[in-house]
Amino acid sequence: MKKLFLCAAIAVFGITAMNAQGISFGAKAGANFASLNGDGADDLDGRTSFHVGAVANIGITELFAVQPELIYSSQGASFDDVDINLDYINIPIMADFTIADGLSLQGGPQVGINVSGKVKDDDDEADIDDVETLDLGVGAGAQYRLPDLGLFFQARYVIGFTDFVEDADATNSVVSLSVGWFFN
Repeated sequence: MKKLFLCAAIAVFGITAMNAQGISFGAKAGANFASLNGDGADDLDGRTSFHVGAVANIGITELFAVQPELIYSSQGASFDDVDINLDYINIPIMADFTIADGLSLQGGPQVGINVSGKVKDDDDEADIDDVETLDLGVGAGAQYRLPDLGLFFQARYVIGFTDFVEDADATNSVVSLSVGWFFN
């Protein structure tokens, strides 16, 4: 009975602390500077593209929040006149540590779900049939949130752990710059 009471007290305290800090919902968009890394990705150039999606910031304490996101992200690489276009639905879950008023450092895991993979040259476009469905990675970056406006800016680097094609020894690598707005 004491354990049940203790668990209930901790749950009530946690919910109260979370409600006291609040939850913000918003949207973001920006530029991706993507490439593929690894021994199987020699002589590849980067690909500049975009991302767009939804973001939530769940305040746990005054200085710590969890920030899950749901992002459509266009990634890939290029070489000579050939483009490798990879499109993902990315789900990063960032730990958000405030280090100064409005400025926070972020880091955490990301799961990407491949929705499209194409190889395109000047004359033709073809699907990449063996693109891995899941892209697991980790991201780190910074966010600056303008007080009282809801406007925020992000810079983030995400490195993939899984090959984009089985046994290719090439993983996703993306630097993203974002601007967004928290609605509340």
